[in-house]
Amino acid sequence: MTEQDVLNALKGVKDPELHRDLVDLGMVKDVRVGSGTVDLTVNLTTPACPLKAQIEREVREALTSRLGTGIEIRIHMGAEVRGKGLAEKGDIKGVKNVIAVGSGKGGVGKSTMAAAIAYGFKMYGSRVGLMDADVYGPSIPHLVGASARPMARGDRILPIETDGLKLMSMGFLLEPDRAAVMRGPMLHGILTQFLHQVEWGELDYLVIDLPPGTGDVPLTLAQTLPLTGAVVVCTPQAVALIDAVRALSMFRQLKVPILGMIENMSGEIFGQGGAKRKAEELGVPFLGEVPLQVAIREKGDAGVIRDALADGAPSRPHLLAIVEKLAGQISVQNLMAPKFPKLEILN
Repeated sequence: MTEQDVLNALKGVKDPELHRDLVDLGMVKDVRVGSGTVDLTVNLTTPACPLKAQIEREVREALTSRLGTGIEIRIHMGAEVRGKGLAEKGDIKGVKNVIAVGSGKGGVGKSTMAAAIAYGFKMYGSRVGLMDADVYGPSIPHLVGASARPMARGDRILPIETDGLKLMSMGFLLEPDRAAVMRGPMLHGILTQFLHQVEWGELDYLVIDLPPGTGDVPLTLAQTLPLTGAVVVCTPQAVALIDAVRALSMFRQLKVPILGMIENMSGEIFGQGGAKRKAEELGVPFLGEVPLQVAIREKGDAGVIRDALADGAPSRPHLLAIVEKLAGQISVQNLMAPKFPKLEILN
């Protein structure tokens, strides 16, 4: 028995989300064949993969059925987050995936969801940054309980680090009661600095919390760097969905892939299922719903939104399910991304 025999035995075992062969995707690593033993690693495209157990089971079943039952099979499940695989103008060095979290209107819990997504990725073992692009109303510092002032190293800005997350926000640069009063060009300059002058280092995911609406910031982001995709947060009622549809339309006009919609504050007060129905109607992924819970608001007010994902927290399963689905959509998007550079036609 050889390494090639093992790889041949795994032909046809597919990633359930990517619908591609594990061997063709390069996910089978470090195959070692001994006397009556097979040892290998399956490297998933994200540590937040919700189908890890299913993939491991299907790999074991394929090896047992094709190589025989008398062989000891040792499978190690690993993960390596992938980016789009092609460098483009505007990329942030060392950052594999940039995810924008937006909404059509304020008050739907967009910043809370952005912070929860960042913490969720971190809990699964990914390297994560969280950038607050809501320059006029920065709330990320309060949600995560961070209040330091960024330092400079030469012409580079060092991000604030809290709970293993790398953070940057206008809230770190302003006095607590001071308003950010600026015009579009100043806004563009600040966002460009946050993206390209901050020492983000090696990140699997950079989550960007956008301001509500369809103003200058999303346009600046789409023009400044190639985004992996966008997530739209909304509440279930019709008046919120109207604005959420506008946000989706904006991202599509800017050629930003839609990674999915999140229904926040789902329950008796605002209703339930509106975002899921709208996502199905528009043909975009639905990432999940988060029930309206006092505990989430309390943890955000106390600056410990990370505790919304703690063991035993009622919001934990809902938030982690969203993170897992989002990670899967990012992997799918990267697989679908063009593998050749875009050619610019000059007149």
